[in-house]
Amino acid sequence: MDEKSKFHTVRGYELIRQESKPLTSAMEDYLEMIYRHSLNTGLLRSNTLSELLNVHPSSVTKMLQKLNRLGYVDYQKYGIIFLTEKGRTLGKFLYRRHQILEEFLRLIGGREPHLLEIELIEHHISPETLNNIDLLTRFFTENPDYIEKFSAFREKQNTPSF
Repeated sequence: MDEKSKFHTVRGYELIRQESKPLTSAMEDYLEMIYRHSLNTGLLRSNTLSELLNVHPSSVTKMLQKLNRLGYVDYQKYGIIFLTEKGRTLGKFLYRRHQILEEFLRLIGGREPHLLEIELIEHHISPETLNNIDLLTRFFTENPDYIEKFSAFREKQNTPSF
């Protein structure tokens, strides 16, 4: 049996994926938040980042040191956090990925998507699937009659599928 046809547990897939992915989900969350905050203001200190992510300041310091070593941020202890060009490029992608998933979930669900759902999906979605979701969302947005048909179909369904 070749590797592609083998079934794994979620943890097994995470371990396989981790081998080819240098950043953890937490690192991605930090970069996304730093980028998100940089769109509004250029200044971000670790205590503000701690508040934004609801984590302890010591955790922020450790993570910033890791991201600094990897070349994603320029950070000196107790100083201002700046994204490097590498960090800005990845942060922009991570922020856009979040937006794509939020738009898609809102489109298919007709309600405000739960942030937890987005968080769970965004760290495990392939770029190809993300691109297809983005295309589908844009297709529906540019063709509102299909959104109306889908909404009517969804309303006709009396019981959830599962």
